[in-house]
Amino acid sequence: MMLLLPLIIVLMMKLSDARTHSLRYFRLGVSEPGYGIPEFISAGYVDSHPITMYNSVSQLKEPRAPWMAENLEPDHWERYTQLLRGWQQAFKVELKQLQHHYNHSGFNTYQRMIGCELLDDGSTTGFLQYAYDGQDFIIFNKDTLSWIAMDNVANIIRRAWEANRHELQYQKNWLEEECIAWLKRFLEYGKDTLQRTEPPKVRVNYKETFPGITTLYCRAHGFYPPEISINWMKNGEEIVQDTNYGGILPSGDGTYQTWVSVELDSQNGDIYSCHVEHGGVHMVLPGFQDSETMLLVMKAVGFIVLAIALAGVGILAWRRRPRGKNKVIYLSTPDH
Repeated sequence: MMLLLPLIIVLMMKLSDARTHSLRYFRLGVSEPGYGIPEFISAGYVDSHPITMYNSVSQLKEPRAPWMAENLEPDHWERYTQLLRGWQQAFKVELKQLQHHYNHSGFNTYQRMIGCELLDDGSTTGFLQYAYDGQDFIIFNKDTLSWIAMDNVANIIRRAWEANRHELQYQKNWLEEECIAWLKRFLEYGKDTLQRTEPPKVRVNYKETFPGITTLYCRAHGFYPPEISINWMKNGEEIVQDTNYGGILPSGDGTYQTWVSVELDSQNGDIYSCHVEHGGVHMVLPGFQDSETMLLVMKAVGFIVLAIALAGVGILAWRRRPRGKNKVIYLSTPDH
């Protein structure tokens, strides 16, 4: 027998701008360019948003977000174009050296990722690492001013790079200070995009996939930022096995979408619910009941109020959250 849960909805959260943000620069060099792949590419991202692009074909560093083009002067792009042309040549030389050390020929790749994060508690992190043919190669430890080598070839590079103490200190300072300063500047430039919150619309449905076997689906879409937690629970406990997760994918309109499904025996009488957490909001929807949240966001006295209307069920509730931790507010659907 299928059991229906009462509708459970979070209606309110404390308004907060606390959120983790990141600035990352990716560089890629290939030994045999072609088929639409340039010899060298450099791309910058704030969170999941592209902000800059350079490649060996155009040989120009260009903005990839309107708020970058509007706030940075032409000399910024000219200066970093020259720097990246130098990086392009350096990557070509270093990739050839790695091919020699590994006795490789043909198509090989060399990658670099550098960046930093501003965490929601105000603390920061920084990272710098290289990869060869898609595998970790060497990783910088800014706290010990040393490099972590992944194999014998990387160990050769480690000894050479650690001999330059000035460069090690420069990398540490860039990760801890300059990178964070740039990140804060970019967050201000693009605050309307980067610091907004769009809560998810969540839909639950089910279908019988085999006789006696039902698949429950919980889909969330239209949300930003992309960080989200979504899972199925059975009788109040999270289901770990037999659960399928979809990736968090862009929707094409600046928001994201994802899904989670679980297969079950619908005759067992267990109670299922989908739990979604996003930006401090916790929503719970019942299984075995086609339903969808329609989230209307309003600001009132420093709080966000979520008014949820369910298809076929008219609910509009407003309640001031008690002081203390964010809490889940439970609402039961009226009897029909």
